[in-house]
Parts: sequence; structure tokens; C-alpha cells
Amino acid sequence: MLRRSLALGALLALALAVASSSLAAIVHVRVEGKTRTIFGAAEPRAMAANALDALDAASRGGEFYYAVTSTSFGPYVSQVGRYPAEASSGWVFKVNGVSPPVGADQVQLKDGDRVLWYWADFSAGSGPKTLQLSSSKGCYQVTALDDQGKASTATDAVLHVDGRTVKASGSSCIGPHRSLVWASAPGTVRSNALR
Repeated sequence: MLRRSLALGALLALALAVASSSLAAIVHVRVEGKTRTIFGAAEPRAMAANALDALDAASRGGEFYYAVTSTSFGPYVSQVGRYPAEASSGWVFKVNGVSPPVGADQVQLKDGDRVLWYWADFSAGSGPKTLQLSSSKGCYQVTALDDQGKASTATDAVLHVDGRTVKASGSSCIGPHRSLVWASAPGTVRSNALR
């Protein structure tokens, strides 16, 4: 009888594990802090069912602290790394360049989604644009995304590569280099990094 109960328990545990993993997707995750990239400049892949799970996966992979506070609206990420949310600043996220109108635990992810968690200051009324870097044949293009995912050229962006900065003016070809390339611009969230 005990053997049958243990076997049944093991089957139930396996069924639950398979069911929960079937809800998870393979996504790309990046966490941009107040002063630097905290995790995933090159947007590594992780298994996550929702945007909050993606932050948890990044936290485990990058060994950084985050805190979630329960609110009447659902879970709220109140701190990542050393910086707690305060007044008009705090932690927000985008999925595929768009800031969803629901909590991070409510955004169901699908394979290939890109999840970005970042520090934002809303004192000016709206959050900062996020930069997205793309490349083709050694040339890099910098796009600024608003909360709805609407793209515009980041004309004041600079590229960071091999310890130097290169004016991007929206795009730039930088030639051979050794390190990852990333972009920044005043009042925006740093871009992803590419080779």
C-alpha cells in the first residue's frame, strides 16, 4: 500500500511539473538598473510563463535581489538590486517593446518574447523611452521605443564599444571591434548589447 501511494505521488508530481513547464516559454530577458545593466545585456534566454517569472529567472541567473510587494492590484516589484521604488520612480517592464496595461504576473509569454525590466522615473509625467539596438553587416541602428512600442530614430544616441563612444545619429558603422556594442542616449534606458 505504501509503495502504491509513493508511486501515485511521484506520478502526480511529474504530471504537475510537466503541466507547469508546458505553460512556460523560452524568452529573452534583460534587466536595466538605475546606473548600469544588472542582467543580460545580450538578452540571454530563460524559461518563464509570465514577465514576473522572467524577472525571477534573471535573478537566479544573475544572483541579484528583487522584492515583490502584495497590493490590491496584484504583485508589485518594489525593488531590484540596490534601488527600491520611491515616489515617482520604480521598476517597470516591457514585453516586445510594449508596456502592457496589466501586472507582470498577468502577461503570458510565448517563445521568442523579449522581456525588459528597467528603472524608470515618471516625475516628468511619462516614463523614459527604451533603446533597441539592431545590426546588419557591421552597422548598428538605434531605435527609441515609447510605452506603446512605437519606434522612432534615436538621433542623439551614442554607441559604446571597446571602451570608446561613437556618435550614432540613429545608425553608424563602426568597423572591427572586440567587445559587445550597446547604445545610450540622454533620458532613455540603455539598449541591448550585440556583437
